[in-house]
Amino acid sequence: MTSNLLEISSSAVISATQAQISSELPGEAVILNLDAGIYYGLNEVGARIWELITQRSRSFADLHSSIMAEYEVSSEVCKQDLVEVLLALRDAGLVKVDG
Repeated sequence: MTSNLLEISSSAVISATQAQISSELPGEAVILNLDAGIYYGLNEVGARIWELITQRSRSFADLHSSIMAEYEVSSEVCKQDLVEVLLALRDAGLVKVDG
């Protein structure tokens, strides 16, 4: 398995795009990409990541720290999972990753 960690640096800034709307439901979030007309669903942790991003733009390091403080997970697993979620959101056109 190749590592995607090189694709997002700890100083990269992640922000939600304007071409989406979202709704938070108990334990999940639903996001609509307005340009593509496609819905995306996020589980509890993904919804928390989304909530943090939509509050304000955040660095990868800040997101990592927030998730580590809220969930019992190792730092390395958290980084890997966070990268996967952020890359999926980026590829879906829902977030921008700058840096």
